[in-house]
Formats: sequence, structure tokens, C-alpha cells
Amino acid sequence: MSANDYGFGLMAETPFHASDEFQNFKARFHEYLVDRLGSSGIDYSRLSRDTVQQYISHEMDDYLRKQPVPINSAEIERIVLDITHELTGLGPLEELLADDAIEDIFINRYNEVFVTRDGRLQKTNVRFVDDRHVIRIVHRILAPLGRRLDESSPMVDARLPDGSRVNAIIPPLALDGPAVSIRKFRADPLQAGDLIAYGTLTQDMLDFLRAAVQARCNILISGGTGAGKTTLLNVLAQYIGEGERVVTIEDAAELRLLHEHVVRLETRPGIDNQIEVAARDLMHNSLRMRPDRIILGEVRGGEAIELLQAMNTGHDGSMSTIHANSPRDSLYRLQLLLNFGGFQGSEQNLNRQIAGAIDFVVQISRLANGRRRITSITEITGIADEMIAMQELFRHETGGQEDGRFVCNRLAPQTPKLAGFRAGWLHG
Repeated sequence: MSANDYGFGLMAETPFHASDEFQNFKARFHEYLVDRLGSSGIDYSRLSRDTVQQYISHEMDDYLRKQPVPINSAEIERIVLDITHELTGLGPLEELLADDAIEDIFINRYNEVFVTRDGRLQKTNVRFVDDRHVIRIVHRILAPLGRRLDESSPMVDARLPDGSRVNAIIPPLALDGPAVSIRKFRADPLQAGDLIAYGTLTQDMLDFLRAAVQARCNILISGGTGAGKTTLLNVLAQYIGEGERVVTIEDAAELRLLHEHVVRLETRPGIDNQIEVAARDLMHNSLRMRPDRIILGEVRGGEAIELLQAMNTGHDGSMSTIHANSPRDSLYRLQLLLNFGGFQGSEQNLNRQIAGAIDFVVQISRLANGRRRITSITEITGIADEMIAMQELFRHETGGQEDGRFVCNRLAPQTPKLAGFRAGWLHG
């Protein structure tokens, strides 16, 4: 029997660690190792990763002496590393989570794993043994969080210890097998200088936004999925004064503020007879916590009413994000959420509430080439002809160019609300 019979080493198109034969061999050795651990009474969960890896390497040598297989040293090292990850971490995901260049991980089925690098989707050679293997890894993620994933609850949102967002959905809702999406969290969050270096915005735009935050202007960050809204929100939040009390509200805690006085709140889904705690409940409670500023990770429901009330009643400088494709669309969506939340009043009063609460809308987008750009900074100037009046201050123009160019417009006419801010901005 040759190495080709096992599918090792000589695969021209499929790497050896992605072949079915290699996966089957690794699964057999894994079962052998689990039996050995059970009979020896060793609790590997109490051992360091290096110790576990040394133990697996020793057992692999013993296994190959008993059952000789044509396998080279690189393949042995791969198996030892994979099973170490399986016993001490998240199995095949460990390799992807350790790669800082990867932004997202998508498991479409056990043998189809995609990632995004620099905003572009790529297929990987990483794979799981079967659907049960995928579900087992998801259960390992959920265990510390007290959440469940089964036929009675086939969808779940969770997060990894580093804050990375995890969504999983299983059959019968997922027709081709369990599907998992992971939005990775950087070990070192992007800073303002990084955004400038990547071309997300210019120094003038950053100076303007910094001044707006320090002047306690209310800012709404708008954009699509994966555009970088939370990253930008985290960067802007760093300019909040140290002497201010900040309350953050998120579905999954992602913001990492460096301030000393921050209270972090997180929603809770209603599962296993637990009472659901929604963002609106936390917004309502935060108003009793005497915050100087409230940062809402994303406005997506009835909490929009409490957010606008906070912005209009002494909590200037609050910020949030919203899913929308343009500044005008973000206001339309906000109007819709306010109506769904039970806003009592005419459309004219609704527009006045929004115009009185929001000072600036920052639109961020992911372009076709994968790059993220702030495409517009727009000021809400008031009400005109019963419509919310807007003035674009900065914009990003593509004009057929791959990277485009940033344009700064003349500042809009002063409004009483922003007169002090404008004076400070224009005169340094």
C-alpha cells in the first residue's frame, strides 16, 4: 500500500490535510487517543497546551509503531497540532483565529470554510470531520456563556473570550448542515492613526470628528454590514473626556474603551426560562445611572426612542450606529424604528425630535475592492419644508478610481445649536 492510497503528501490539487483519507486517519488516531486518556485517568483540561502536545506526540509515535502507516514527519506534526487544538481549544478554528490578517470566518458546511482578508472572500483548505464535529466545537464556545444550540433552539448568537462575534444555525433551518459565522476581534484594536494609514479617512476629517466628540455633539454612524461601524465608534469614543461617566449598551460587548469610568451593559436573550433583557430595557435603566454619555452599539428597535430622549435631555455627546446605505437612508430607518417603538406624535414632531437630537451622520462603506472608507460626514441643520435638512461637509468620490478621493465642502450655515462647536473648530 502506497502513500497515495492514504491520500498523504502526493495530492496535487488538494493539500494532504484537507483530504478525506487524511481526515479519516486523524479521526481514528483521535479515537485511539481518547481511549488512552480515559484508561490512564489523565485530565488534559488541567494541563498546559505544550504538555498536551508533547503527550500527543509521544502517543503518535507509539501508535505508528503498532500500526505502521506511510506518513511523513510534516504530516505527523500536522496531526499532533490539530488534535492539540481539538483537546485544548476550538479545533480547526484555532489556526484561523490565530491569523491576524483574517477578518471573518464562515463555515458553510463541515468541508466548506471561507475567510475574508482585506475585505475579500477566500476559500480555505480547513475542514471539519463531519457536521457533528462542527456542532461539538460550537457547543464548546457556548458552554461558558450558558447558551444552547439544539433542535428546540436552532439559532444562537455568542462571542469568544476576545469579543469576536459568533452566530450559528443548524438543521432543520440550515439545509446543508450547521453554518457558523465569526466576526473576529483584533487583539490590538485599530486606532485613529491606523484608519488614516488605511485611507479610511483623512487627517482633516479625523480632526473634525475629534472636535465634534469633544464638543459633545451627538453622532450617528451609518453603514452596511462589515463596513467598520463599530471600529469607528470605538475610535471616536477614545476622544471622550476622562472626567465623564460613560455607559455602553451592546448586544455583544465589543467596544473597548480605555477610560477609567465606563459601565458596560449587555443584552440577554430569553432562553431556558430566563427573562429577556433587550437594548431598550438597558437604555431605560441607563437613564437612571446618571451617565454623562451613552454609547449604544447599534440602534435596531424600540430603543431608538430612549436614545433620542437621552440626546435631547442632557446626555449630549452620545453616539450609536445604524444599518443604512446613506445618511438620508439612516434617518428614514431611524424614523421607522421610532414608529415601531411606539412614538406618539405627528411626522412633523418626529422629524423635529430627530433633527434636535442628531448633530452629525457619519457614513462608512466597504468599497468593491474591499477597502473601507468614510464616504460622507453630514450635518443635520434643522427642519426645512417639514423635512430634515442636511448639509454634507465631507464626502468620498470614486469617479471610476479604485481608491477615489476625499472632498471637503464649505461648512454649512451656522445653527444656534452648533455655534459654539463651529467657533472652536474654525478658529482652532
